[in-house]
Amino acid sequence: MRRRKEYDAEDVLPAEAGGWALGSLGAAANTVTVLRRTAWVLMVAGPVLAVWAIVSRPSVTVSAAPVRQEQPAAGQPAGPGGFAELFVSAYLAAGQGTEDSLAPFLPNAREVSLTADPGVQRAQELAAVRVRLVSPGYWSVTVGARVVPVGAADGKKKVEPGEAQVGPVLRYFQVPVRTGEGGALAAAALPAEVGAPLSGGAPSLAYGQVVPVRGSDPASQTLTGFFAAYLASSGQLDRYLSPGTAVAAVSPAPYAQVEVAQLAEVGTNDPGSADQQAAPAVGGARRELLVDVNASDASGQKRPLTYAITIAARDGRWEIASVDGNPVLSKSQAPAEKKETSQ
Repeated sequence: MRRRKEYDAEDVLPAEAGGWALGSLGAAANTVTVLRRTAWVLMVAGPVLAVWAIVSRPSVTVSAAPVRQEQPAAGQPAGPGGFAELFVSAYLAAGQGTEDSLAPFLPNAREVSLTADPGVQRAQELAAVRVRLVSPGYWSVTVGARVVPVGAADGKKKVEPGEAQVGPVLRYFQVPVRTGEGGALAAAALPAEVGAPLSGGAPSLAYGQVVPVRGSDPASQTLTGFFAAYLASSGQLDRYLSPGTAVAAVSPAPYAQVEVAQLAEVGTNDPGSADQQAAPAVGGARRELLVDVNASDASGQKRPLTYAITIAARDGRWEIASVDGNPVLSKSQAPAEKKETSQ
């Protein structure tokens, strides 16, 4: 009996151990179970609470800023030109009650009063044809606009008896554009309708006499193969290019057949001479050509095209060194430094 009492006494934990209050082994097990289940509940509920916090966050509305373009770099009038195009487009479509549509371009648009009906006309095409720098940060932009009455282009506009159908009319508007704080652009006044800009004379080019292309000319063989691959996707383009020259064919090919008709060359008045007809004997020689091409589409419609091309000699043949962006002007036509530029 004594041993039994001693054994039972050893099953009971002391009331305190190292400052911690302890109970029986069963109570401790229950406590651990509760803590474990609580931890699992918190782990599962955590993502749900996070999603709820994001969804319940109050929404913030950001108002759109007025249309503005940054001030262009020197010699690049694309900023005021594009801004003036947008302004003229909005101006032509605006009317009584829609003056606020000009506010992104004209700061004092609320003071403008229009009496025409809104939407009776629109700009079918627009282009800034002249950009003149008046003073630092201030430009005069001339915009050409093909204006058409709404419905006239598609024949939906009602035509009264005896009235002729009105189609698109090319008109010109002059817009004063200034730059403000931070490079923001704004119109200084409403557009002014003006006459068409004066056309300039034909520029003088640096090429010599224009001659027909001869099939026996090695240069013409290169040009014919190149343009067939470039415009009609006929043949491999790379075989006609000098090493290091990167030119991509027009894709999809707009033409079915290409003919090199005639050419002119810088530095000679007779590009069809016997010396030019021969294959190049020395590598590294270069020729600057102005090439006239006749290209026919799939329906047989023919269109003339002109390209400024530089060819270079290598391994006894001519190769395309570059497709130049502009023909070479004569020295007398070299552009001078001016404040006035065109776009």
